[in-house]
Amino acid sequence: MLDIHKLRKDGKEIERRLQTRDASLDLSEILDLDAHRLDLIGKVEELKAERNRGSQEVGRLKREGKDAEEQIEAMSTVSAQISALDSELAEVTKKINYLLSLLPNVPHDSVPVGKKEEKVILRSHGEAPKQDFPVKHHLAIAEEKGLLDFTRGAMIAGARFPLYVGMGAMLEMALIQFMFFYHSRRGYTPVFPPFLANPESFYVSSQLPKFADEDYYCEKDDLYLTPTAETLLANLHRGEILSPEALPKKYVAYTPCFRREAGTYGEDERGLIRVHQFNKVELFKFTTPESSYDELEALINDAEGVLQALKMHYRVALLPTQDLAQQATKTVDIEVYLPGQGRYYEVSSCSNCEDFQARRGNTRYRPGEGEKPEYVHTLNGSGVATPRLMAAILENNQTADGRVRVPDVLQEIVGMEYL
Repeated sequence: MLDIHKLRKDGKEIERRLQTRDASLDLSEILDLDAHRLDLIGKVEELKAERNRGSQEVGRLKREGKDAEEQIEAMSTVSAQISALDSELAEVTKKINYLLSLLPNVPHDSVPVGKKEEKVILRSHGEAPKQDFPVKHHLAIAEEKGLLDFTRGAMIAGARFPLYVGMGAMLEMALIQFMFFYHSRRGYTPVFPPFLANPESFYVSSQLPKFADEDYYCEKDDLYLTPTAETLLANLHRGEILSPEALPKKYVAYTPCFRREAGTYGEDERGLIRVHQFNKVELFKFTTPESSYDELEALINDAEGVLQALKMHYRVALLPTQDLAQQATKTVDIEVYLPGQGRYYEVSSCSNCEDFQARRGNTRYRPGEGEKPEYVHTLNGSGVATPRLMAAILENNQTADGRVRVPDVLQEIVGMEYL
C-alpha cells in the first residue's frame, strides 16, 4: 500500500509515475477524500476541545452550587456532533484505505516505461542445444514415456491439472528437493508453510482485494488456496518490529500453487506451460530500505544458480512498467528456452516490493536504539517454478535416439542417467 503522506505531498509526481503503468490511474478521488478526512479531524478536535472546556465549566458551577443544566445540555449536543463526525470519519477512512489498496506500487526509476512486449533483455547464459533431429514438444515426450497423464488429471480434477506418473513424479520431486536444499545451503531459512491462508494474509501480500477472482476460495472456512508461497512468507513478521542486526531475513519455502488462470490459451501453451496447480520453491527477503536493491541482485543470482546447476540455457529480462505485479516496484524475469516451441518462457520472477507489503502487514525495524521504527522492504522470487522447468529439461535434454538425459545434479536422486 502506498503512503498517504507521500501522496499528499507529491501527488502529481506519483500520479505521473503510476500512469506509466496504467494511463487511467487518477489520484484525485483519494486526495479529495484525504482533504475531507483532515477537515473532519480538525472539526472533531475543535469540538472535543469545546467539550473539555464545557466539562470544566460544569465542574466549576457544581462546586459553586450553581445550576449547570444549560451547560450539560450544550455538552450533550457537542458529544452528539462528535459522534456523528466520528462515524463519517470512519467511513471516509475506510473508503480511502480501500482505494489505496487498489493502487499499484510506484515503479522504480530503472524500470523501462512500456507495454509487456517491451521488456529489456539484460543478459543470457549458455546456448541452446544443437539438435540435428526433429525436436519434440515436451508433452509428446511425456506421453510417450508415461511421465504425465493429463487425461486422468482432467478426470480427477478438470482441465489443466497435470497428473505426474512414474519417473515423471520422481523427476518432479527431485527438482523440488534439489532446489529446496540448494537455497537452504546458501543462507535461506527453510519454511514449510500451510497451503491455505486467511483473507488478512492475502491482503498483506496484495492478493486481496484486487485479485480475488483469480484465487481459489474455500467459502465455508474463509480460507484461500495459496497461489504462491510469497503470500504466506510476506506475513511471517506481520506486526513485528525487527532489529537491524536481524536483517536481511532470508527464507525459502516449497508449496504447491493454485491459480484459476481465467482465459483461453493457444496451442503453444498446452502441456505444462499454463496449469491450475503447480509446484514452486519460493525465495523471500525482509531487508532494510538501503540494502534492498543489492539484495534483489543477490536474489536474482540465487535463482539463476539453480538453472546453471541444471545446465539450462536461459536469459534474464527487466520487465516494463505495464507488466509489473501490483506490489512490485521492479521485476526481473528469468526465462528458459524451449526448443520444441522455439521460444522462451518465464520460470522465475524476482521483485522488490519496497515497503508496499510491509506497510499492509505493519512489519517494521528500528534503525537504532531509541529511533522511530521504519517499514522494512520485502523481496520475492521463484527459485524456481517446476512445470516449465521440467518442460525445458524434457525438450532441451532429448536425444536423437528418443531418450532424455537427466541433469547431473538430479541423477543420484532419480536413480538413472536417462529417462
